[in-house]
Amino acid sequence: MTRGVGGETPPGQPAGCRRYSRTTMDGTILRLARMLAALLCAAAVLSLVVPASATDIAVLRNGFTIRHDHRIVMGEKTRLFTSSDDSSFTDVATAEITSIEKDLTPPPTPAPSAVPASFPATAPARVSTSAPPVADLNQVVNSASAAYHLDPDLVNSVIHAESGFNARAISPKGAQGLMQLMPSTANSLGVNNAFNPQQNVGGGSRYLRELLERYNFDLVKALAAYNAGPERVDQYHGVPPFRETRAYVARIIKEYNRKIAEQEKAEALAKKKAAQQAKVADKPPTAKPTTTPANRSAKTQKRAANSAPLPSASPTGVNAAR
Repeated sequence: MTRGVGGETPPGQPAGCRRYSRTTMDGTILRLARMLAALLCAAAVLSLVVPASATDIAVLRNGFTIRHDHRIVMGEKTRLFTSSDDSSFTDVATAEITSIEKDLTPPPTPAPSAVPASFPATAPARVSTSAPPVADLNQVVNSASAAYHLDPDLVNSVIHAESGFNARAISPKGAQGLMQLMPSTANSLGVNNAFNPQQNVGGGSRYLRELLERYNFDLVKALAAYNAGPERVDQYHGVPPFRETRAYVARIIKEYNRKIAEQEKAEALAKKKAAQQAKVADKPPTAKPTTTPANRSAKTQKRAANSAPLPSASPTGVNAAR
C-alpha cells in the first residue's frame, strides 16, 4: 500500500520514513531566524556596555569597604592586595569580611590633552582632584607627620584602623577617606576633598595633634577622642565605655607598640653589628713569627739537626779535637 504527502510514505522509501511538508519546514526556518536575530541583538547590546573594572570591594562588618585588586585567604586573616603587582596590601580578619562585591564603577574618562578652539582663551583651568598613586602614600604620611610633629608609625596605625588604607572608604556615619574625617570636621580643618590622600592625611594628622595637645599628650585619651569625639571623653573623664572605641584604642596601641619594639630591635642589632666591625678594625694585625731554628719546637729543631750534612774530616780538625 502506498502512502502520500502528509505523513505518508512516498514511493521508493522504506516504511517508517516521513517527509515533512513545506509548511512545517518554513515554520522551522522562521523560528531559527528569530532566534538568530535575538542573539545578534543581545550581542549588540553587550558590546555597548562599558567594561567593568576588575577591582573587587570587600564589605566589612563595621560598614567599611576596601577596594582591592585580588586577595588571598590565609586562615583567620585575608590579605587584600590594593595593587596588581602585590607591592601594597592590608591584612583583615576573615571573620570581619561579610561579602565581596564587584566594583562596577566605570573607569575615569581621561582628560583631553588640549582645549578645543571653540572655548575662550580665558577659560579657567580645571584642577584635578584625583588621588595620587598608592606608592606615594608613604611620602604623604611622612610629610604630614613632619609638619605636625607626629610619629609616622602612629599615623599609619591610625589609617590602618580607620580605613584599612582605602582612600575611598566611607563609614555608615559618613566619615570619609583614609583617616575617616566627618564632613564637619574636614570643613573645620580646611579639607576640601576628603578623598584626596594628601588633604585627608594632612587634616587627620592636624586633628590628632590638636587632640594630643588637648589631653596633655595622653595618647589613649587622644585616640578615644578621635574615635568617639572629645565630648564623650570629657563626659566620661577618659575612654568612653563603648566596645567599638575600646577595641579601636587597644588595636592602635598594640600595633604602634609592636612597630616601636621592631624598630628598637633593629636599631639594637645595627648598633651591635657596628660595634663588632669597629672592634675588628681597631685590633692590630698580629705579626706572623719568622720560622728559624731558634723559635722552632724541639722536635722540629731535632729533625733539622739530623738532616744537616756531616762536616768533612781533615787532619787539622782531628788534631784540634784531641
